[in-house]
Amino acid sequence: MTLTKKIKDKKVNFEFNKEYIKVLTDKISNNDAIFITNSFKEMHPADAADIIEHLNQNDRESLIKLNEFKIDPEVFIELNESVQSEIIKYLSSASITRILTNLESDDAIKILENVDENEKNSILSELPPKDRFALLEGLSYPEDSAARIMQREFTAIPSNWGVGQTIDYLRENKELPEEFLEIFIVDENFMPIGTVPSSKVLRTSRDSKMISIMKVSPFLVPVDMDREEVGNLFENYNLNSACVVDKNKKLVGMITYDDVLTVLKEEAEEDALRLAGVGDEEITDGVFVKTKRRFNWLLLNLFTAFLATWCISLFGATIEQMIVLAFLMPIVASMGGNAGMQTLAVTVRTLATNDLTKNNFNQNILKEFNIGILNGIIFAIISSIVVQIWFQDLQLSLIISISMIITMIVAGLFGIVVPVTLKKMKIDPAIASSVFVTTITDVIGFVSFLGVGAYFL
Repeated sequence: MTLTKKIKDKKVNFEFNKEYIKVLTDKISNNDAIFITNSFKEMHPADAADIIEHLNQNDRESLIKLNEFKIDPEVFIELNESVQSEIIKYLSSASITRILTNLESDDAIKILENVDENEKNSILSELPPKDRFALLEGLSYPEDSAARIMQREFTAIPSNWGVGQTIDYLRENKELPEEFLEIFIVDENFMPIGTVPSSKVLRTSRDSKMISIMKVSPFLVPVDMDREEVGNLFENYNLNSACVVDKNKKLVGMITYDDVLTVLKEEAEEDALRLAGVGDEEITDGVFVKTKRRFNWLLLNLFTAFLATWCISLFGATIEQMIVLAFLMPIVASMGGNAGMQTLAVTVRTLATNDLTKNNFNQNILKEFNIGILNGIIFAIISSIVVQIWFQDLQLSLIISISMIITMIVAGLFGIVVPVTLKKMKIDPAIASSVFVTTITDVIGFVSFLGVGAYFL
């Protein structure tokens, strides 16, 4: 009996995993590697990886070191990066070599990216020369480049071949990828000139020339193109795959839609985490690792909080005249902060997708200004009504109304100006924008509210 047969409910949720883990840990304690191996074979690799991730570190180590247990390469690639790095330490050189040689080159590179330099060199030395050269070449390119996500396994044929010759080649050549959607047509210099869907080859007579049924490929991806730009290219033009070429325009690899989908997902997650000041954090990371990654951001926010407090101290006399101002300050500041973060989130996303350009920048600035005015007026009315009912003070209602409008306008403008400015300075707007926008909106909110209050008092 296997794990999947023992537990009938295959729905992946917390209870499901908890039950699976209990069975799995018992089998690990009994050194039952055969049971575990057979169970994992019945699962999707992602489900098996999920279960391994939910084991504690000691159980993972015991599992990997079990005699006769070999972790499947497809399962290994589904593990998050921190768990991969941990497991590699427990694997023999032969096991690592087996995993890397059974994966596509882009997946193998992804694994090696997270390995220490000394360990990486040791692993590479164990690989066959052909695989070692391909991986070294891939690792030589920038981390966020197209070369890091491309597959070196592709199907390419000369432009003068016929359909019949192509079909025979596809059937007889054992070194071709097991699955491919498109066949690349290359000239005598191995430069890609077009693509043919594999389905079209099967439906065309053997006498036809491949060049007659090919679709000219207008999209050639340079090896050093930023992977985010590659993602935008696929998204804008609905591509299934694209040729990757070197500086001489020769075909060196291909990028498929599933690779790009992973990139877009990772970039979206990365932007969201960076906006929150968290960084690249995995659920399996330990307490000290997570604390270290969050510390610098929190420290920076502490200093900005002192800056906002200093601004408040400048209006000490005003607050003493009307102590109720101190109660209402957080309202204005928080509304400005939320409005600024809304604009910031939209702007960072439009910058990532190249939707915000020089041509429409002024238009978007004006749009955010108008949004700030409209929101400012709406929330000024709501705030003034609440304050009037609460404190029965018309002057105080007027103060919060004016400051609310000012703060909402400034928050919207800085929510778009700050990330655009940082990008022009070659600084990732997702990393640094939030702390600047938060500080500015807090300071403007306090200054506008207390400044207007000082004017009327």
